[in-house]
Amino acid sequence: MTSRHTVDAVVLDIEGTTSATGFVVDVLYPYARSRFAALLSERSGDPEVARAVAQVREAIGEPGADAVRVEKALNAWLDEDRKATPLKTLQGVIWAEGFARGDLVSHFYDDVVPQLRAWHSSGVRLYVYSSGSVAAQRAWFTHSPEGDLTSLLSGLYDTENAGPKQEAESYRRISGSTGIEPAKLLFLSDRPGELDAARAAGWHAVGIRRPGEPYFEQGVGAHAAAGTFDEITVSRSTS
Repeated sequence: MTSRHTVDAVVLDIEGTTSATGFVVDVLYPYARSRFAALLSERSGDPEVARAVAQVREAIGEPGADAVRVEKALNAWLDEDRKATPLKTLQGVIWAEGFARGDLVSHFYDDVVPQLRAWHSSGVRLYVYSSGSVAAQRAWFTHSPEGDLTSLLSGLYDTENAGPKQEAESYRRISGSTGIEPAKLLFLSDRPGELDAARAAGWHAVGIRRPGEPYFEQGVGAHAAAGTFDEITVSRSTS
């Protein structure tokens, strides 16, 4: 059944929504894990790395933790698939460099890019809100199998500049940042808790259910559901 929405913007989750979670887990996570040690030892003076390391130390309650201890914490969080901001920051640094070197090319489901281009062409603005860092998001959309897609995007949000994805306040923050009232924003995600938070903030929300994805069997609760982006009709608000 087609889901129809008249909005000014669509905000996209990535994993399980635009792209396969399996690609992230099976390709990107091991790539980052194998490079944490080198990053922590060779780039500790970089402001972004230093800030993330300080956040790790604070999170584990060990202000004097050395690089080995920080790496151990990162790997433990990775094993738990914890959406910890410093983990996502450091993954983003590593992935951005991997994409730039050509080691990595991102994944998109076949139905996604054509619809993003169609929505963009119709005047609907597109944003990303992912637990992955802004740096990782930018690299993901820059190095797609169909080339650089960043011209389609009006902005990128993560857990650092917007907040946790299952809290309504994060969606209110994005609404304020974009200047778009909540009722004219549509969020697409495969995670029920995120959809609930967006709805609580006054947004439209559609759950994406793709076979093989972690949340497929769980469903999307009371939210409208779509198996592909083709099942979502978005038109630009005229007011």
